[in-house]
Parts: sequence; C-alpha cells; structure tokens
Amino acid sequence: MSDKPVASHDSGNPENLLRFMMTGWATPPEPPATPIDGAGLFAGRRQALSQAFRGETLIVPTGHEKTRANDTVYRFRPGTDFYYLTGNHEPDNVLVLASAGDAHAATLYCEPNPGKADATFFTDRVKGELWVGPRLGLQQTAQRYGIATKPLAALADDLVAALGRAPYRALRAIDPQLDAALPAQAERDAELATALSEMRLIKDELEVGELRRAVEATHRGFDDVVRALPGAQTERTVEGVFNLRARVDGNDTGYNTIAASGPNACTLHWTRNDRRIGENELLLLDAGVEAESLYTADITRTLPISGRFTPEQRAVYELVLAAQDAAFAQCKPGNDFLDPNRAAMGVLAQGLERLGILSSAEEALRDENVFYKRYSLHNVSHMLGLDVHDCAAARAENYKHGKLRAGMTLTVEPGLYFQLDDLTVPARYRGIGVRIEDDVLITETGVDVLSAAIPRTVEDVEAWIAAAKAVV
Repeated sequence: MSDKPVASHDSGNPENLLRFMMTGWATPPEPPATPIDGAGLFAGRRQALSQAFRGETLIVPTGHEKTRANDTVYRFRPGTDFYYLTGNHEPDNVLVLASAGDAHAATLYCEPNPGKADATFFTDRVKGELWVGPRLGLQQTAQRYGIATKPLAALADDLVAALGRAPYRALRAIDPQLDAALPAQAERDAELATALSEMRLIKDELEVGELRRAVEATHRGFDDVVRALPGAQTERTVEGVFNLRARVDGNDTGYNTIAASGPNACTLHWTRNDRRIGENELLLLDAGVEAESLYTADITRTLPISGRFTPEQRAVYELVLAAQDAAFAQCKPGNDFLDPNRAAMGVLAQGLERLGILSSAEEALRDENVFYKRYSLHNVSHMLGLDVHDCAAARAENYKHGKLRAGMTLTVEPGLYFQLDDLTVPARYRGIGVRIEDDVLITETGVDVLSAAIPRTVEDVEAWIAAAKAVV
C-alpha cells in the first residue's frame, strides 16, 4: 500500500492497483517552455535588488497553498515580491540570490515534475498530476523564467552551506516552514521587505501596461453591472456579475468586491453583500479586476439604482466629484504625496459647511480638529500595483511623507459617508454614502487618469444607466 494518507471518504490503493497505474502511458512530449514576456525586466529587478545587498544571500519565498477547510484549499496566488522578481505563478517555490563576489547567482528551488514515473502522480492529492495538474518541473521552469533551478528538497542543505559563507536576509511571513528554519533577525529582514516595496514604488513599462489592462477589464465589469442593475435584487447579484468578469478577463478580483447599497455604502469595507437593493437608493461599487499578471485595478463608482440621482444624492455626489477634481490637479511630480488629499479635504470641508453639516470649514480643517473626518473617514490615495494597497513596507519618508514621482500609480478616492444615526447631519442626507475612485499614473508632466473612460460625472453616469436600460 502507498504511504500517502488516504482521504477519510475514499478507499485505499492496493499494490496491484499501483503497479497497474504505473504502466501503459504514452511518453509525454517535452517541448521547450516559452519564456515569459518581459523576462529581461524581471532579471533587471533581481539585479537591482542584488546590488542593494552586495555580499549577502537573499531568500524570497512564494508560499504554499492555504487550507480553506479540511482537505480543500484556496486558489493559490503567488507572493507579491516573489512574483515581482520572477513572474512565476506556481506554489512551493523559493528564490535564492546567493552572493558570488560582486554579483548574485539566482536559483529557483521548485518541485520537480516526475510525470507518471512516480506513483505520487496518482496517490498525492496535494501535488499529484491527476489531482491538481502537472507542474512545470525543473527544466521547463528554468526555460520559462530564465533562472537556474534546483529541487525544493535541496534547499535546506544548500541554505546551510550558503549561510555559512555570507550573511542573509529573508522575506518573512510568507512561508512558515522557512521562517521556522531561519533564525530570526527582525531588523535585517525588514530592510529587505522595505527595499522591495520601495523598488515597486516606480512602475516600469511592463507594469503600466498590465495596470491599463486591469483597468480596461474593470471597465467591462462595471458595464456588466450597469446592464444587470434593472434586474438585480440583491447586492450579491452585483458581486456575482462583476466577479464573473474578473475570472473571464483576469486572474480574479484584486480584493473582495464591495457592492454596498443604501446605508451600507457608509460602511467602508462592506463585503457581506447580502442586502436587498432599494429602488431609489445608491449603489457604491468598489471593485477591481486582477489581471493574469496579478496587477490590479481599484475603481469605485456610485450609481443611482433608479437611473437618476435625487436632489440630495446629487448634492453629495457633486461635492465628492469636485473634491476628486481638486485632488487630480495636485497629482504631479514634485508635489507631496499628501497634496491631493489636502486639496480634496479642503473642498469637502467647504461643501460640508454649505450643506449645513459643519459650522465652520476653517475650524474643521485645523490640524488639531480635522472634524471633516467624521464624514470623509479616509485619505484619498494609496499606491496601486501588484497589491491593491501596494508598497506597504516602504518607509513613510518615501511614501506617505514623500514626493510624487513619475511612474508612481495610485488611487484618488474621496468619499462622504453620512451614517443613519448621525444627528449632526440633516435627516435628508442620512444614509447616503458616496465614493468616486480612479486609478492614476504620475507622468513627467502631470497625471494620466487610467480609468478616465469610466463614466464619472452626474450626467455621464445617468446616461450610462439609461443606455443600459434601453438595451435591456
């Protein structure tokens, strides 16, 4: 009998069956693997990282599949930094950049593909070819990604030898097994994570192209939702319609879709999406398609279910729109990262005063007060890329308190949220939540709004919905 564990609901594999399973298979073809697009850019990233840590061994794992329940797993997504350096989607890989004088030798440790020459192709439910499909294996992985490969089983011994020759740094909290095997050195390892995040602050031409693709697919997803609105009875329908597009045109959604109707729009990360949609309400849809390359869009549109904004809804919407326009005007190289937020909050505070919600915009804007945040709740921007909140380990002086630079991609997403039980808000506005979010690229001369084609003004949004209803 095989020593592989047998699932509680299945029978075992007698030796006669295993012998039978090992015979009678055609010899598989072994065509060379096609190199990934942008292989030179990935190699350049590895070289740049190596130059930042000369004389050291760098260890970047991608992680493993995670259990969802019992013997089922979540769909695997590679570790962000590992993918950034390799372009590799497969689980159970580790990239090692080993010091070799002034250079680094890159090695990918990965699972071999024994094909049907080993009984595990049938008996191993986690990695067996008949259960989960074939892996590239050593030779084809090397051909596809342009990196030398070795079996994952050799990693432990090789690390012992490498770490005896040079100091090391490892990317932590990705691979628990690797974390346990490598002695902790929090400060040194954090510096590696920071370096990777700061490398990713500036997108190259491959990354910008992938972000454009993600935004275009997200636009199609929003079009799908607008067409489905007349028959959509619950938020779950909206989520399902958008998520179908994400799987058809991309790898998945870049984050859990927010399909918040009515007062749910005042909950920033409403992802339960289980409420029945009311006829004269707003729908706040915050969603993004993650491209096959893992770069994600992050777009929000607030839509009137009836097709027309009520006067109160329109007043709030146009205030948020004006705040976003003010923020766009500050998206230029050399400005502070926080300049778009400052501009947007100034507009919102002035508008809140006009609506009778704040008694004094000037007082509300003082640093010791920031009373406007009761209704705006969040800043307007975060970096965007492989992660929806990209470059999270970058130092504050290079990110939040740093300067905008050409090649940065970020969101611009002001919002206003008037809670149902907020007595500081006139009753006619309570329960209204509006956010408008676009993705932008900082250029040498200003800003390129990547999502500009998605309707945004009151007139364009209403026309968008009307056109969809006419087709239905």
